[in-house]
Amino acid sequence: MAKHGKKYTEKAKLVDPAKRYTVAEAAALLKQVAFAKFNESLTLDIRLGVDPRAADQQVRGTVALPHGTGKTIRVAVFAKGDKVREAEEAGADIVGGDDLADKVQNGFLDFDAAIATPDMMRVVGKLGKVLGPRNMMPNPKAGTVTMNVKDAVLALKAGRVEYRLDRFAIVHVSVGKAAFTEQQIAENVQSLLDALWKAKPAAAKGKYIRSICLSSTMSPGIRINSDEAELGSVAEKAAAAAAAG
Repeated sequence: MAKHGKKYTEKAKLVDPAKRYTVAEAAALLKQVAFAKFNESLTLDIRLGVDPRAADQQVRGTVALPHGTGKTIRVAVFAKGDKVREAEEAGADIVGGDDLADKVQNGFLDFDAAIATPDMMRVVGKLGKVLGPRNMMPNPKAGTVTMNVKDAVLALKAGRVEYRLDRFAIVHVSVGKAAFTEQQIAENVQSLLDALWKAKPAAAKGKYIRSICLSSTMSPGIRINSDEAELGSVAEKAAAAAAAG
């Protein structure tokens, strides 16, 4: 069993391991238990009731977090012709074609996300072993294989994040920084949960959102009430309540 330091142990006492908090409660509590001297990253881990081995139960997509992730995202764009200028004008940090692909193949990875135009996928597809394990491989479902380079770059810079299942049916997504306000954290978390709910595969049976845990880089995890999340978005809950009343 891993041993934790004094500060972690003290903060862990503030978290009731048997309780399942609301999104707002978890956001407020996280502000109390994040103790590192640096601006910790916040992560939401969601276990889903799907089979990650089944093609018809895959969960993958993107969501624009209302307050971004708090990170400066370095974007690389694989393009040629007029799309090179479009990418540069949109604020892409690195732009190139075959030359950029060669650099990446040789170990260059000084970026956080990658976009490619469809005509470049013949070249970029060969980088799967390099970009795939780092979740940076351009993909049409994530909106990162597109001719609309400008909007794709701007979206990533503004805080659009990708979510996808791992082999254990868990989705791990960065949802902000410890310096965010309680409201910013709660709104980012809710936006991600709403997106996952809307992405529920038709083939998924039984309880869809099994468990949710919010934590910062160094803090103990805070469990969120997954039954509340099952109801979907705030707007959907309000509509359901109105219909019931």
